Amino acid sequence: MKATGLAIAAASVAGASAHAIFQKLAVNGVDQGTSCIRLPQGPSANFPVTLVSSNDIRCNVGGSNGVSGVCSVPAGGTITVEMHPTYSAADQSCSVEAIGGAHHGPVQVYMQKVGDATTADGSGPWFKIYAEGLISGYNAGYWATDRMNDNCGKVNVAIPAGLAPGNYLVRAEVIALHAAFQTNGAQFYITCYQINVTGGGSATPSGVLLPGAYSPTDPGIYWDLYRSFSSYPLPGPTVYSGGSGPVSSTTTARTTTTAAATTVRTTTPSTTRAATTTASTTRATTTSSAATTNGPGVSAPLWGQCGGLGWTGPTNCASGKCVSTNVYYSQCQP
Repeated sequence: MKATGLAIAAASVAGASAHAIFQKLAVNGVDQGTSCIRLPQGPSANFPVTLVSSNDIRCNVGGSNGVSGVCSVPAGGTITVEMHPTYSAADQSCSVEAIGGAHHGPVQVYMQKVGDATTADGSGPWFKIYAEGLISGYNAGYWATDRMNDNCGKVNVAIPAGLAPGNYLVRAEVIALHAAFQTNGAQFYITCYQINVTGGGSATPSGVLLPGAYSPTDPGIYWDLYRSFSSYPLPGPTVYSGGSGPVSSTTTARTTTTAAATTVRTTTPSTTRAATTTASTTRATTTSSAATTNGPGVSAPLWGQCGGLGWTGPTNCASGKCVSTNVYYSQCQP
């Protein structure tokens, strides 16, 4: 596969609803606005990071730069991070999947103790306070992302009661696995929040560095979503003992608008996206739906690669049809 800068301009048009952004925050049910959220910007704001060795894996492209606000959260309180496909008001409806296109995968939340949340770049140690992956089934199964979609994009997370007070970064991520059967195929949708924890205790959990905690070949990152499995290994460290799994919430029934899945892009070192990153993600998207002719060979799985310039693998699809997304990549789609 090969990505070009031209694809960035098409991001808001082609496949945009199949990507997503964590973009809202509530504290104990009260909306906090956006002043304390490091929101991704530009036409590729809802595109994922795929290079786990990039500094972008911390807080997304441009996320090392802080914003002016810091939201107050009591230790032991509940924050709600909320995802939607775009910033458009039309995409905030519960009838639209928070992350569509069969983007199944885990939801994880990390924290990092910092001196000043408005200037911290995320280079310190992160500890995990929340993680949910495969809930039931297989091929493709019911995942944390599906539960999030059923709850209108909301994920409720308990802030550990014993944390030392002070400024923290909160990092919310979805890892979409629909193309994770290939190296650098997992898609990381990340947003960081700036908070100040009040009350609490004296706990300062140890953590891991990002980049560093993830490898492209980790079992939960390099993963074939469309094979038989009964469990899923969550990437990264274990949840801090004072952290949580899912916090109970009311799930709202919805009529789903489902978007077609788009494929992962390659990533190359670049300095054109953000001066603070060492290797920014080059973002590309699908621009056409022209069907290709299936050739002989072993069948590729749904959402698997089935063609493209230099491709030597299977060109038949076990399900659906082989669709050309660009000259370098074709994919089995329903």
